[in-house]
Amino acid sequence: MPIRLLSVASEVFPLVKTGGLADVVGALPAALAAEGIETLTLVPGYPAVRAALQGGAVVHEYGALFGQPARLVRGQAAGLDLLMLDAPGFFDRPGNPYLGPDGLDWPDNALRFAALARAGADCAAGHIPGVRPDIVQAHDWQAALIPVYQYFDVSGARVPVALTIHNLAFQGIFPAHLLGTIGLPAEAFAVDGVEYYGQLGYLKGGIYFADQVTTVSPTYADEIRTPAHGMGLDGLLDSRAHALAGILNGIDVEVWNPTTDDALAARFDAAHVAARAENKRAVQQRFGLAPDPDALLIGVVSRLTAQKGLDLLLAALADFPRLNAQLALLGSGDKPLEQGFDSAAEDSDRIGCILGYDEALAHLVQGGADAILVPSRFEPCGLTQLCALRYGAVPLVARVGGLSDTVIDASPMALHQGFATGVQFPPDSLPALRSGLARAAALYRDGDAWSRLQANGMASDVSWRGPARQYATLFRRLIGDSGSR
Repeated sequence: MPIRLLSVASEVFPLVKTGGLADVVGALPAALAAEGIETLTLVPGYPAVRAALQGGAVVHEYGALFGQPARLVRGQAAGLDLLMLDAPGFFDRPGNPYLGPDGLDWPDNALRFAALARAGADCAAGHIPGVRPDIVQAHDWQAALIPVYQYFDVSGARVPVALTIHNLAFQGIFPAHLLGTIGLPAEAFAVDGVEYYGQLGYLKGGIYFADQVTTVSPTYADEIRTPAHGMGLDGLLDSRAHALAGILNGIDVEVWNPTTDDALAARFDAAHVAARAENKRAVQQRFGLAPDPDALLIGVVSRLTAQKGLDLLLAALADFPRLNAQLALLGSGDKPLEQGFDSAAEDSDRIGCILGYDEALAHLVQGGADAILVPSRFEPCGLTQLCALRYGAVPLVARVGGLSDTVIDASPMALHQGFATGVQFPPDSLPALRSGLARAAALYRDGDAWSRLQANGMASDVSWRGPARQYATLFRRLIGDSGSR
């Protein structure tokens, strides 16, 4: 009999996406189906979700959920079995799901995502007709209160909850006076609860009460137990080390498939990598770069933030003429970085910058850039480098988190043995980034070495098959442990 999984998240590709979380939530259900796991995904009723939902049937009416009329509607969209929390007062807003038009957090985010978690906990408790999960996967702080609600609820069934941390930097910290407003008792506000330095910590509470905590790479699972990467939660995470595991993300290899991708100027496969040259010309044209086949074209598809190390790249742009390198950067984020790259593009014909996000253009950059650069200071997993491997773009990555788990550095031994797939360099250091860029340029000039890196990368399994198997094993163990108590 299939395992019934309730996945609860604040975004899902292709309906609503601000980052890799949406890609994971959208792609994992199909991979889990091959492992005998049926996934029902609970998401907020944003305008895009409401417009896409087909065959929607109301399965529960809340009347008022934290002050807003709400109901749960079940239907299908984009090949997914969805349960939509239809609460227009919370979610019927245009644009970014977390930020208002002023670029600041919506002032009621505490209530909006507590409502999502409350609905998830109600599903887990068996209070929603036709929804009977065997296990819950709660994604990030927006769903992290589910195990907290389960712990303090006095009625209903209890099923195991696996809390998946996609980025510990985002924790859901809110004023303590909201405790009663979100339906938690006074005793929940404790060190062994949701209290976090005098405030409410949604993610902190979830970590404490979840049956299992997972992160999106093994190295990141180790890193967040240290003060350097634990974001103030390293002590708690270290105390829960027995229930902490890292499972690498994959990518949807049907969505990311260079042999069928309509966004490419020329489709290709590992046996016809030369066809990438047409994509390179298309990228150079789109970004206003010279059509130079000999230049090392470096692509960046990223949020423009300090976490991503883009301030270091801005400082390293002076090296590009010496390296005969070009930059095609697609992204948005911190205004000073946007302005810095925009200005650099105006001053140099080697720098191309398109601010914003364009899914099709991201595919073209992956299919046409010679290398994809990810200079992050920390990176839970990263999907950009996985797409690069799939598309024959050599990843140049900082040696952190999932980047170090997924890219094999082109050291002399790895090159000699024939299994290198990219270039790694130490994080958070301008000299290290400059050295990594210089190593990549030298490898690019050695055509045979570069071709081997491309071939090795394209032969890598970046699909969800392996990770889905690991999740399935974990879910079965949690269900078994729960049943034995």
